[in-house]
Amino acid sequence: MFDLSGKVAIVTGGSRGIGRAIGEALATQGAHVVLGYASGEAAAHGAVAAIVEAGGKAEAAHLDVSNAPATEQSIAEIGKRLGRLDILVANAGISLDGLLLRLPEDDFDRVLAVNLKGAVSSARAAVKIMMRAKTGRVVFISSVVGEMGNAGQTAYSASKAALLGVAKSIAREYASRNITVNAVTPGFIDTDMTASLSEAQKAGISSAVPLGRTGTAREVAAAVVYLASDEAAYVTGHALRVNGGMYM
Repeated sequence: MFDLSGKVAIVTGGSRGIGRAIGEALATQGAHVVLGYASGEAAAHGAVAAIVEAGGKAEAAHLDVSNAPATEQSIAEIGKRLGRLDILVANAGISLDGLLLRLPEDDFDRVLAVNLKGAVSSARAAVKIMMRAKTGRVVFISSVVGEMGNAGQTAYSASKAALLGVAKSIAREYASRNITVNAVTPGFIDTDMTASLSEAQKAGISSAVPLGRTGTAREVAAAVVYLASDEAAYVTGHALRVNGGMYM
């Protein structure tokens, strides 16, 4: 089950955290994984080394998704060099938080450029390749705050909410080509991005989660593996929540 042998997957933002866990999980199931990175080159190569040491197939590629033309060109070249592209996981994202009245316009634009436009550009390039093969899987990594909102995260929430609409629209456009498009909406996940929070802050957030704990990057990765697999061939336009019941 969930056999991805012979498939090629690109994971944007794949050098650390959820992206790295997704890359490792896809490789464990047999996929040749390309971990995209914008600035964390050393971390990306470290992730590749870990996958290869575990018996998987992986490589790193510079993919700054805020640069749409460069991203589309890079993904096209990867597809051509490897002969196919079966799976795209649009995971790259940033968070520049601040209350609305204190949110600089440049920060708002930057978040949308990476989280939303970057994901769309990546999908555009991937779908061009997948259309020729008449099969493919696109998975957007959204967020629970894209569904429920969060004070101080107007820009981040907007970008992640928009991905849900994007996923549904692209799903409708390319279903006839056997390309499925879905989203995963993680809740409070224990990653580098949350490591700076105090124990009191973490406890406060966990108290709002019915399961009473933070999630792990591996739990998010497991959801992505399912959506990328043949077993999810009849699932498209769906948002799969991995949030411990934080939002239902």
